[in-house]
Amino acid sequence: MSEGAGARGAIVGAAFLMATSAVGPGFLTQTAVFTDRLGASFGFAILASVLLDLAAQLTVWRVVVAAGRPASAVADGVLPGLGGALAVLVAAGGLAFNVGNVAGAGLGLEALAGVPPAAGAALSALLAIALFLAPEAGRAMDRFGIALGLVMLALLAWVCVAARPPLAAALLGTVRPTTVDPLAILTIVGGTVGGYITFAGAHRLLDAGVRGPHAVPRATRSAATGIVLASCVRVALFLAALGVVARHAGSGPALGAANPPAAVFRLAAGAAGGRLFGLLMWAAAITSVVGAAFTSVSFLRALSPAVERRRRLATVAFIALSTAIFLAVGRPVRVLVLAGAVNGFILPVALGAMLVAARRPALVGAYRHPPALALAGALTALATLALGLWSAADAVRGALAR
Repeated sequence: MSEGAGARGAIVGAAFLMATSAVGPGFLTQTAVFTDRLGASFGFAILASVLLDLAAQLTVWRVVVAAGRPASAVADGVLPGLGGALAVLVAAGGLAFNVGNVAGAGLGLEALAGVPPAAGAALSALLAIALFLAPEAGRAMDRFGIALGLVMLALLAWVCVAARPPLAAALLGTVRPTTVDPLAILTIVGGTVGGYITFAGAHRLLDAGVRGPHAVPRATRSAATGIVLASCVRVALFLAALGVVARHAGSGPALGAANPPAAVFRLAAGAAGGRLFGLLMWAAAITSVVGAAFTSVSFLRALSPAVERRRRLATVAFIALSTAIFLAVGRPVRVLVLAGAVNGFILPVALGAMLVAARRPALVGAYRHPPALALAGALTALATLALGLWSAADAVRGALAR
């Protein structure tokens, strides 16, 4: 079946929606913090996370598109009530992340142009709202995500060159790490495919009419493209941070705790780097605001006919609520780092439901899930569940020790 121009645009747009949803303030902060802590060994965590990300995203996108229904409806077909629980968890997690996204947009405009963070957050929220109120909101969202995604890739390529990273050390640390940190792996998996991010692109494809077993190959291409894009951003920031950390070896943490990714740009390229980081932070944050709002409301739409009828109003309200919470309570850096790990607990439940659905013709029709991908998905679900339980137990042990 041939693809129309609208479907082709949605396939690319869905990949960028997933990637730019993942690359938010938390993503940038996590990458810089763990590079500062682990050095070149963080490359191994990135490699492990990419493999887990691929197994998770390919499974979710293929099953959702084959079923032609939102993930919550698919989960309800597996176990009545599971879809509602998943929708509540994803929407609540999306709201929590979106507070950080709005905060990041405000901080980005402050670094870029000296705009006060509160005013920058409000202006960014208004831009996101205007995007969803556009006559063809889906296409507008696709073009917005693609344009800013390319801007982020260009900025990170520039700072990576400026930081002069030790490429040989990075490669060695990736294949022979001196430190393996399960929390780092769980956190970046949670930040890349956890919570609402897992479903962002798949639900965008459904909205564009890309659905049914015959559309699975297109969903596969789109999902793989999204993971590659997000991974390129992660690797570029890792190399840039590693270059900075290597120059400060032996003098303690190089990036500090206040704003680690900003320190990468500033230490690599001076005052100009600080300004360009502001642009990167704003682009990452505003695209994540869009992705979180779209995906969270897509789950709520599946729960309530009233939300479905007033989807634009619901999306505007979601963004407005996120902004109001930020203006009232703020969003500290430490919470952004931990949010990815917490959000990672949603992934095993959602992925497990999709794997069960893949074996039920009543849900996915003629689609047959490849055995190798089913095995990879099951291992990913178990691995992320085990990592999540291990991290939670470790946190409890640490609290008792203090």
